[in-house]
Amino acid sequence: MMHDLPQVGRHFDMRGRFLSAAPYGSGHINDTYAAWYSQGGTRVRYIHQRINHLIFQDPPALMENVERVTSHIRAKLATADPIDVTRRVLTLIRAEDGRSFYVDPEGNTWRTYIFIKHAQTYDEITTHDQAKEAARAFGVFQNQLRDLPGPRLHDTIPGFHDTPGRFNALQDAIAADRCNRAAGIKDELNFALQREDVVGRLLDLNARGEIPEIITHSDTKLNNVMLDDETGEGICVIDLDTVMPGLALYDFGDMARSAMRPCPEDEQDLSKVVARPDMFAALAEGYLSSTGDQLNACERHHLAFSTRLITFEIGIRFLTDYLQGDVYFKTHREGHNLDRCRVQFKMVESIEEQTDELEAMVAHR
Repeated sequence: MMHDLPQVGRHFDMRGRFLSAAPYGSGHINDTYAAWYSQGGTRVRYIHQRINHLIFQDPPALMENVERVTSHIRAKLATADPIDVTRRVLTLIRAEDGRSFYVDPEGNTWRTYIFIKHAQTYDEITTHDQAKEAARAFGVFQNQLRDLPGPRLHDTIPGFHDTPGRFNALQDAIAADRCNRAAGIKDELNFALQREDVVGRLLDLNARGEIPEIITHSDTKLNNVMLDDETGEGICVIDLDTVMPGLALYDFGDMARSAMRPCPEDEQDLSKVVARPDMFAALAEGYLSSTGDQLNACERHHLAFSTRLITFEIGIRFLTDYLQGDVYFKTHREGHNLDRCRVQFKMVESIEEQTDELEAMVAHR
């Protein structure tokens, strides 16, 4: 569905004439468009994005988080090095009423960002340098927010990385089996249920005070970092909807499960799915280069485990959505979420087989 983007654009302070727009990016949740405007005869591009209010049920709270985070980072950048600030942090365009968002007559919440030029994201990371730079950028992002003044950020999706909660949701979906799909996926269900013992480990460490809560991105797929077209540097972390309190290990684990996969997230030929330890090494190098003095010994020791856990968590989320009738993630074919689940579970197996090697890589840094 193509929304009425000229109408949306009229409610933001862009002082230009709408020319055209097209869907942009490959996100599963929100609707994102790159729109061209004419400003004094110059073509200027912006991002219009509709927040999926079925997933993010309190858009004003979400946008309050985004405003606070981007303002805090912008102030730091302006003090340290004012050059290219608008390329190194997302810049919101105000709506005509002064807010950071606009609600259309159908109840959709929209926001608009300045388009970041001469940089792009990559759905599939192919080089060690890309992985290292993206990981370094996420580490910088975490560090920039360690001194964010209170109050505590809103939980935009409560329990987002609550792995025990995700596991319980899977069990509930199995019991309900409202789409009559459970009988055809016994292998996947058995794989998930056999790993119940690992789901609470990181939360238990946090509860005992061994790893701290910080502000995290919480969705660190490597296509959420923009890499400079010329230098390859990770310059801007994007997709800030899930920025909220969490564990640093969640962010690293999500990075690693994304970069270590050598194929698309929905690959149907599972013989192509194997976790790449060289990519893990590149990620660890980049991430520790920007966060090494901020992580404690327990966090460093669990970097490899977090990769296994978050990969498993994403897998059970895809599996749960498949059982529930594909109501959360966008799908493009029959069984799409099941294909995604199978890729994650195959990655879990591969990570488990390489655990000693991965832990040694971190121990030696």
